[in-house]
Amino acid sequence: MGLRGKMIGQTEIKACGDVFHDLLKVRAHEISKMSPDKLKGFILIDGEVGKVGSKIRWLYTHDVKESIAKQIIEYIDEEKQSIRFKMIEGDLMEVYKSMYLTYHVDRNGPESLLTWTFEYEKLKEDYPHPGTLLSLFLHVCEDIEAHHS
Repeated sequence: MGLRGKMIGQTEIKACGDVFHDLLKVRAHEISKMSPDKLKGFILIDGEVGKVGSKIRWLYTHDVKESIAKQIIEYIDEEKQSIRFKMIEGDLMEVYKSMYLTYHVDRNGPESLLTWTFEYEKLKEDYPHPGTLLSLFLHVCEDIEAHHS
């Protein structure tokens, strides 16, 4: 087992991928209304919502613990409906030296496939892989899907 790792999780969505991309890009503040038991809030710290270089803070519940994550948007690809976030501060940085979260949407007829990719480097070998965090993200996507059904 190494300190570096990559985890990928996918979920099918019936709602158009455009809905998810738009929501995650420019209406992220609405997600806590769709998944209130998991996400408590979204705050723009610096920059402009949905723009590369913007810094954001999430308040969320992970493993029964109230947590904070601060991220910067590294890139946005409109064609692939993809955004890459770099973790810069927060609870996760106590476990990981670096963490990047990327999602993209693949369209397949009336349904789409939403893929989250986590690339990370743990601070110590015995620290956990972010499997429960990836699961949290996928469950939030399911909550969003249920809200738009």
